[in-house]
Amino acid sequence: MTDTPKFTVIDRRKMKAEEEQENKPAAPAEEATPAAAAPAAGPRLVVNEPKPETPVEEAEQPELPPPPTAQESKEQKIAYDASAQRLEDIVRAQNPAMGPQPPVTFENLVQQFYVSAMIQMGAGTQEGQRPRVDILGARQTIDLLGVLAEKTRGNLSEAEDRTLQTVLFEVRMAFLELTSMITLQGMQPPVPPPPGKN
Repeated sequence: MTDTPKFTVIDRRKMKAEEEQENKPAAPAEEATPAAAAPAAGPRLVVNEPKPETPVEEAEQPELPPPPTAQESKEQKIAYDASAQRLEDIVRAQNPAMGPQPPVTFENLVQQFYVSAMIQMGAGTQEGQRPRVDILGARQTIDLLGVLAEKTRGNLSEAEDRTLQTVLFEVRMAFLELTSMITLQGMQPPVPPPPGKN
């Protein structure tokens, strides 16, 4: 007898057809079909029919909590600034030669995405170590840069837009090179090791 417990999988999801059946008013007894009278157990065919009473966009979005009030946001910003200043004072007390930190700009945001994408694609690996590649994470970071470019179109200075477009071009090119290497390795047979020296 094994120590592993026995378990049973029960599918408790409601199928769309069942939900629609429950929401419909009861049909007269003479119109009911045998299939509707005795539903079969197990999965059913889901018919994708748009519901007219709620738009698709509203149905897909989860209910969000109310946004903070203007007063709450103001108080939080004041507390955040005071906390950041205390932290900077502590750091400068430990290193008096260090000057005040420059303010964070849009270029810093773009640079952060750039560095993240490049590290996810294996850049910065020490010599002699095998690079650790997170290709799906890199793709997501690059897509985030694309969303940033789309949502800020027309609201950036010329220098900010040029920086964003250049970084987006570079990370997409690096991604293309990496994915082409990955697909070539997957399609070619492994290379045999070189003959040993005797």
